[in-house]
Amino acid sequence: MSRKPSAPLDRTSAERFHEERATYTVRSSQPDIETGVQAIRDVVKVLKPHPGVYRMLDARGDVLYVGKARALRNRVANYTQFNALTNRLQRMVSQTRAMEIITTNSEAEALLLEAQLIKRFRPPYNVLLRDDKSFPFILLRAEHDFPRLMKHRGARRAKGNYYGPFASAGNVNSTINALQKLFLLRSCTDSFFARRDRPCLLYQIKRCSAPCVERIDKQGYAGLVQEAKDFLGGKSSAVQRKIEAQMQEAAEELDFERAAMLRDRLRAATFIQGSQAINAEGVGNADVFAMASRGGQVVVQGFFIRGGQNWGHRAFFPRHTKDIDESEVLSGVLAQFYEEVPPPRTILVDRDLMDRDLLQDALGSSAGHKVEVSVPQRGERRRLMEQAVRNAAEALERRLAESGTQLKIMRELTEFLELDDIPTRIEIYDNSHIQGAKAVGAMVVAGPEGFLKNQYRKFNIKSAQSNDDFGMMREVMHRRFSRAMKDDPDRDRTDQGVAIWPDLVLIDGGKGQMSSVRETLEELGIEDVPLIGVAKGPHHGREGREVFHFPDGREKTLPTNSPLLFYLQRLRDEAHRYVIGAHRAKRSRAITASPLDEIPGIGPSRKRALLLHFGTAGKVRAASLDDLKRTPGISDGVAQAIYDFYHIGD
Repeated sequence: MSRKPSAPLDRTSAERFHEERATYTVRSSQPDIETGVQAIRDVVKVLKPHPGVYRMLDARGDVLYVGKARALRNRVANYTQFNALTNRLQRMVSQTRAMEIITTNSEAEALLLEAQLIKRFRPPYNVLLRDDKSFPFILLRAEHDFPRLMKHRGARRAKGNYYGPFASAGNVNSTINALQKLFLLRSCTDSFFARRDRPCLLYQIKRCSAPCVERIDKQGYAGLVQEAKDFLGGKSSAVQRKIEAQMQEAAEELDFERAAMLRDRLRAATFIQGSQAINAEGVGNADVFAMASRGGQVVVQGFFIRGGQNWGHRAFFPRHTKDIDESEVLSGVLAQFYEEVPPPRTILVDRDLMDRDLLQDALGSSAGHKVEVSVPQRGERRRLMEQAVRNAAEALERRLAESGTQLKIMRELTEFLELDDIPTRIEIYDNSHIQGAKAVGAMVVAGPEGFLKNQYRKFNIKSAQSNDDFGMMREVMHRRFSRAMKDDPDRDRTDQGVAIWPDLVLIDGGKGQMSSVRETLEELGIEDVPLIGVAKGPHHGREGREVFHFPDGREKTLPTNSPLLFYLQRLRDEAHRYVIGAHRAKRSRAITASPLDEIPGIGPSRKRALLLHFGTAGKVRAASLDDLKRTPGISDGVAQAIYDFYHIGD
């Protein structure tokens, strides 16, 4: 047994944990029960009854499972009682070859760290919240005299008021549009705002008060901002009454233009409240979660209520839930969900959770306020929960129906393409370029449950020349599969629970592309990966005439109304969409690139200073050393470095 330090954690969440960490390993790569149990026993010998998090690792060092414990010694020791474990845990123990231990100050901290590590490592034996998209928020920024109203995703670093989460970008966009009509707040960037000398179109259509050209003063705009905060914070009725009073006053004063504007604002407020599909009045700020399960599938339906308004709902389909208690599944989903999203003060669930008190403490400590997790028993909250339960059941019904249809399609695909078994990883490849310039290749990945977007890859074409599509495809395939041969020669490794090697490769192209790909793989010694070329056939402009090319030269087609054909077209179109986006991004970067980018130590601010002073990159190149030193923001040392870069060897 050896002892070594583990890899460092991300500092974002780990700073509050006591960093007493250790890795315990045994040297063995054979997957058997006795070796796995012995590895755990060796760890138990040196553990203490402290709270913390443990990671079980396989022979390669990949994380199999992340768990938390109030007393690490007692919890880890349970895994040595092999016969008392479920089949799932027995398989996990038999693969375990090492453990990493992190002690924390409390079990609540261990729960937060466990959720962070599960999201980071995606272990195959943990319940996983399968959702790779961050939730959108509405942000009212506070770093400007005239705050901007905008959609926001990702880390909440900017100063301001965040409202959310919203279930989808569509919910955010429609709400922002209505809020612009209601409060006339600007949505433009600060740079756009600073350049204006006359109102933009949003002012003309009564969706902005045009503070950029002083059509409203700072005090008046601050009043609109406060009304927006009140409305989004749950005081929508008070805001509406105030606008109604202002409209009545304007009408009495015969100021019909102002009265009409206030009427339009009231309509926007009514739209926001009237678009709620769920009545959440009186609930305040709360998230509602209900679970349904059937046929091995589990769904968790979430409603997001803020200020008594429903900001959307989303169905989550967690993975790796077999043989796990439903209460434990729901707890795992909540812990991972709130690792990214700030929890409200009230979380309503449809069943008792065994670790409810622990979850409340953990979420409360991360949010900085008290969090209550409860099962509603009566009143509006109970009616809201019943609606969530119905939505969960309906979402599960739709999922099972889709799964049945998808399974049928996958069986037809297996038969049509003459595969040995239903593929669990399908890779689709395409290239994009303009007369050979800015060439990009792309790999899109699909599984039984849809596209696996975190597995997508882009390839900047380096060696292929001009319009050599075949050469581009050869380069992409060589880079992809030579890396696979290096990383996983035995073809049994996974990346976040997904196999690295494909069960099927689809290529956008015909015989030429098929030949180039087949020859490339043969050079690497790979002859057993199924390859299919998808070409548009003799009538390129007509959908449904695709021809499928096999490595042996055979061709097949499908009826134009075949569901399997539609599925294969969707796979190809997704690859085409992704590679076109990558190509456009590369062209955009090339358009905005500057020769100054090649100078070491020249970042955006120094580049801006040089261009403002000299006008063009060519004039910077021709400038004398003294002229460079006189540039504002450029030190003598940087000026010397720029001069040397252009004149070295002169």
